[in-house]
Amino acid sequence: MERPIDEAVYRTTLERIEELLPMVSDETPTYDRKAIELKIMSDIVIGYEEAHFPIGNPSLAEVVKMRLDQESMSQRAFAKKIGVSPSRVSEYLSGKSEPTLKIARNISKILNIEPSIILGI
Repeated sequence: MERPIDEAVYRTTLERIEELLPMVSDETPTYDRKAIELKIMSDIVIGYEEAHFPIGNPSLAEVVKMRLDQESMSQRAFAKKIGVSPSRVSEYLSGKSEPTLKIARNISKILNIEPSIILGI
């Protein structure tokens, strides 16, 4: 019977990974004992983190806000580029409104956002 990974095992595994990282490089053969151990330890950490710290997909509003910040673009300038009013952009960013397919296409092109993120898939 397999015992579930608890926080103590998780923390110990992280410590062991820190010890192994300097000993394993991209040139280390995959059959090397330390490389195998690092892979096993990494899989344990990934499993624990996926179960305890899940990361959901960001909303369209979150992605647009981030990209506007990265591009140093104001909501007003963005609204002009995608062909809507600044108040409509505000509605998109607050989640009160969803863009039409035509506007979503413009958002994707202008902010270089994957269409799947725009469509929420």
